[in-house]
Amino acid sequence: MTAPSGLGGVRLASPDLLRSVFRRHAAGVAVVTAGGAAGPVGFTATSLSSVSAEPPMLSFGIGTGGSSWPVVSRADHVGVHILGEHQQDLAALFARSGADRFGPGTAWREGPEGVPVLDGVLAWLVCRIVARVPAGEHRIVIAEVVLGDPTGAGRPLLYHQGRFNGLRD
Repeated sequence: MTAPSGLGGVRLASPDLLRSVFRRHAAGVAVVTAGGAAGPVGFTATSLSSVSAEPPMLSFGIGTGGSSWPVVSRADHVGVHILGEHQQDLAALFARSGADRFGPGTAWREGPEGVPVLDGVLAWLVCRIVARVPAGEHRIVIAEVVLGDPTGAGRPLLYHQGRFNGLRD
């Protein structure tokens, strides 16, 4: 495929093209958690999306090759945590492969439905998983909100150009 006149940067679809475009898309940062028999799991997600207000539902993507997938694939409930700009280290920890995500440096407690709830976040939800939709090497998880707390203090953490950032005034 050749680029139409005046569109010199046009490229064919590829994983690299998708990554390059989405580096330019600022996204909120969340951590998704689930309780498992071998202990809690969690991962950083920038794919969080509101799906429906009635009933209240959301979605997020998770790679099937990730360490959290085996637990999330069997879980009935997950926790969704909206991170604040003061939580860049927490976002990086939950994004790092092989990290001890629930070790001594992570403040959390067991919440409703056995879901790990992180302390100090802007907001958190406990959600009941209603579907896991195949999408390439990922699954799109659709979940119904059961309960939550939107009262944390601070400003949101964003992910842009491969880095965690706060809002600028």
